[in-house]
Amino acid sequence: MSTKVPQDNSNDEINVFDISKSINTFFDKMNIYIFRFIHFFVRNWILVLVLIAVGFSFGWYLDTSKKSYNNEIIVTPNFGSVDYLYSKIDLIESKIISGDTLFLKETVGISQPKLLKKIEIKPISDAFKFVEDKEQNFDLIKLMAEDGDINKVLVDNVTSKNYTFHTITLVSKELVDEKKFVEPLLKYLNDSKYYNSVQKIGFQNLEQQIAQNDSIITQINNVVNHFSNKSKSSSNDKLVYYNENTQLNEMIKTKQYLVNEQGKNRLKMLSFDQTIKEVSSTLNIKNTQSLNGKLKYILPILFIFGFAFIYLFKGFYRKQLQKNLIIKKNV
Repeated sequence: MSTKVPQDNSNDEINVFDISKSINTFFDKMNIYIFRFIHFFVRNWILVLVLIAVGFSFGWYLDTSKKSYNNEIIVTPNFGSVDYLYSKIDLIESKIISGDTLFLKETVGISQPKLLKKIEIKPISDAFKFVEDKEQNFDLIKLMAEDGDINKVLVDNVTSKNYTFHTITLVSKELVDEKKFVEPLLKYLNDSKYYNSVQKIGFQNLEQQIAQNDSIITQINNVVNHFSNKSKSSSNDKLVYYNENTQLNEMIKTKQYLVNEQGKNRLKMLSFDQTIKEVSSTLNIKNTQSLNGKLKYILPILFIFGFAFIYLFKGFYRKQLQKNLIIKKNV
């Protein structure tokens, strides 16, 4: 015969009651805080409106008086001048930070150096162009990626400085003109005796290479035409298939290679006239990053939060002062 002991559910009922009571207490406190918050703004609505108006006006003034514009110049450094280009930009940045307007005006040639706030240069990531027809670059990336993240390798200085295109960013306080800023900057960057000599020799070498390749292509065409004419003049029963001729196949492959090289060389001609060649420039892009142009919205909020903090601090101070006085009287 089994006996069943009745289960005591009183503890569960007490726990549920305590939880329900705690939840009600929490919502009651939240209602009190919400009421105090609304009451605070209702009682001080005039002062709040004044703070909003003052903050918006002051923020609008700062936004209009402290404008910032980005001016981007895309360049390609030729003849191994990447490190030279980066060192020149770093030099200009140091002069801007130190306020050396004399250097910027007389050496660089910028007529209004006080408008400049910052200058920097960054490579334009193009991994496909970096490894295109350059097996050693592809092997380099694979080797570096073995011990790290491929994304970090692509932005590493060793890799990124060898990209074809780089962006020079000029940050100015006002709208700038290309003739007064971009042209003097590029002239200064190209003012190097060593690289000017290298540029002249490199350009001449490229012209000679193009002429020589054209001559070789012409000779190959003459040889191929000779074989073609000879084949046509032969009788059908004595026709020779020259595709089996290894030398002729090699000549055709050489011609294809040279034609591709000529296309690349003629594109190089467009940029080899200068050491630091400008590709494109985009000026006067309004900078809206960080707090630029947003102060008229941020300052009113900060003023209201500041006022609320002072109000709460004064209330807290009064309560603590009263408690301290009561304790002293009891003692």
